[in-house]
Amino acid sequence: MEIIKPASDKNEQQPSSGLVTTSTPQPATLNALSYVQTRVVPLRADHLERNRIVAYNKNSSMGGAFDLLRTQVLKAMEENGWRTLAITSPTPDSGKTVMAINLAMSIAHHTTKTALLVDFDLRRPKVGACLGLTMEKSLNELLADEAELQDVLVNPTLPRFVVLPTREPIPLSTEVLSSHAVSHLISDLRERYNSRIVIFDLPPLLSSDDVITVLPKFDCVLLVVANGMNSKKEIEECLHHLGTSNLIGTVLNKAEPQNRSYY
Repeated sequence: MEIIKPASDKNEQQPSSGLVTTSTPQPATLNALSYVQTRVVPLRADHLERNRIVAYNKNSSMGGAFDLLRTQVLKAMEENGWRTLAITSPTPDSGKTVMAINLAMSIAHHTTKTALLVDFDLRRPKVGACLGLTMEKSLNELLADEAELQDVLVNPTLPRFVVLPTREPIPLSTEVLSSHAVSHLISDLRERYNSRIVIFDLPPLLSSDDVITVLPKFDCVLLVVANGMNSKKEIEECLHHLGTSNLIGTVLNKAEPQNRSYY
């Protein structure tokens, strides 16, 4: 995975060179989180490894790229007051779901933030399966008014990390994503906690009109491009569809790692 590339949006502030520090105070409740109403589900290390989820263990040497991506994403979001981040890709199999999970976990390791990951790929939901979660109740029941929000949230035994999975595909996904219920849900998740970053795993941008429908409801978007899989034409078409959205950057996924010395 290559490092995030700054977006070309004229309204986007470009990162400055040099060391950047922030003075954001740490909320008093972050070190004493209690998941009384949130179901806690333990994860299996072997399952995470098979699905390339490496950021769960913050001491893993393979999580460094996600930590760097996290720092750049959080910097841009804090500068603009953004708290909802949509992640999409041009086409399927670009690795956007794995990217979203690892980024959310890396943010959760950041001691001043909490992370909520929502599976909004209603045609091919994969977040729960990638994590190995049991999903008796999920976004399916929430949107059908068969469960409350606290019933469908899951804490995968990682402090400051919560998941809202989708168990199975939802029919008429475009209509669902454009509904008042989904708009209310996004607003509720955004405003509930000031320290929370909410990441939405969206469908591929060019596979349907789902993303175009729901994209204006998010603060910013991250585009995941697969090395050797997505053509220049596909990327240009994505940028056209993103239009005036706050494109926070692009990530080149599935690239060969570059060997660098510490300095």
